[in-house]
Amino acid sequence: MRAVLHARYGPPSLLRVAEVEVPTPVDGQVLVEVVATSLNLSDWETLVGRPAYARVGGLRRPARPVLGSDIAGRVAALGPGATRFAVGDEVYGDNMALKGGFAEYAVAPESALAAKPAALGFVEASTLPQAGAIALQGTAGTGPGSRVLVNGGGGGSGSLAIQLAKAAGAHVTGVDNAGKLDFMRSVGADEVVDHRRDDFTRLRPFDLVLDLVAHRSVFAYRRALAPGGRYRCVGGTMPTLLRLVTVGTVVGRLGGRRIGVLAVHPGPAHFGPVAERCARGELTVHVDSVVGLDEVPEALARVGAGRVLGKVVVAPGR
Repeated sequence: MRAVLHARYGPPSLLRVAEVEVPTPVDGQVLVEVVATSLNLSDWETLVGRPAYARVGGLRRPARPVLGSDIAGRVAALGPGATRFAVGDEVYGDNMALKGGFAEYAVAPESALAAKPAALGFVEASTLPQAGAIALQGTAGTGPGSRVLVNGGGGGSGSLAIQLAKAAGAHVTGVDNAGKLDFMRSVGADEVVDHRRDDFTRLRPFDLVLDLVAHRSVFAYRRALAPGGRYRCVGGTMPTLLRLVTVGTVVGRLGGRRIGVLAVHPGPAHFGPVAERCARGELTVHVDSVVGLDEVPEALARVGAGRVLGKVVVAPGR
């Protein structure tokens, strides 16, 4: 089968497409014929090996030679003890532990997969496992009249978070670069901010700040929150994350606010509700582009540079 390989950390130019053996599922795993795999910022981080947490399991060399965790496709074979699916079933899920989605076939634990809703295509389904879980958990507790800010609102997780917060009755502000302002408005943001021109921490206070690109100081985040407000980030630089879980916890409590890192729970129970709402037409997924395996290096470079509206999807069969 064809797969996109990376043997060491570095830029997209290190990636190469090669013929490799089809993997064999073991206990509790299934083999999936990959129809679509969406790109996430986590793929970019694992490619370049930064921040440091991206090297978990492989300090000097990547633990997995094939990236791509958000997969959608058809079950091609069952490993011993795999009983949830049958060969031919259409599935999707977040295969973060094993990755392998930038290939024609991937093995995944059956527990990481769910039956694909019939109303969603493979491309749309592949965009939801990681982004949907982040958006749903990141906006939990939002209600009518609350003020919500999503930093990184033009990406996959951010655009879903804007829609979820808006549907809950919140006034939503989206923050991203100038090229994504119209897109954030189109998915429901009441206000938009170009982060290169304006500092969102100096705007009016917010009840919830969901930060998908954290890099500011704890005190700036505290300034952005109304009394009783919550700040949660997903990812960011290691120094920022360390400050948030130490100084941020103390500063937040002293000021009657909650500042910390969002511990995202993966799995079908956490992305399934978002997929169901997409299938019913309550939420929309924006697919920036669909590319083949040979185009993965350029696509990952765009993700790393923040030039993607919504999600880019890899279709190995193209």
